[in-house]
Amino acid sequence: MDDLKKISNLLYAPGDVMPGIEMSLEEACARGAAAALFDAMPFCAVRDWVWIDLIVPESIRETLQASGQQPVMVYAGHVLYDSARRFEAGDWVRTTQLVEFADECVFRTRNTRYVLVGPGVRKSAELSTVFSILW
Repeated sequence: MDDLKKISNLLYAPGDVMPGIEMSLEEACARGAAAALFDAMPFCAVRDWVWIDLIVPESIRETLQASGQQPVMVYAGHVLYDSARRFEAGDWVRTTQLVEFADECVFRTRNTRYVLVGPGVRKSAELSTVFSILW
């Protein structure tokens, strides 16, 4: 499959539906802010998200796991709010690898907590395909 088709499938083809949390922007921000009280980690509320199980060689999987990460990333098509003001409302974001998934809606990376608002989809993709998403 060519690269453009892989990217298109990742972003637009159907996937397995995953529930996010149904809440208002204010509730999502309150949840992110409450978690940030413990470690001052920024949070970002997102919608229209794709949970991506990365297809990686076993050596990369082992390296990730040794550093406390999992071979999972999220692509979100719509940023609702970013506490660190890195993204504007309406921007898209691609996370780094998963460190922890909590409360059925909080996807934590090494640097940020992402509150997954509304339903999303789960798909698998090669790491190179995920990194090919530029805008």
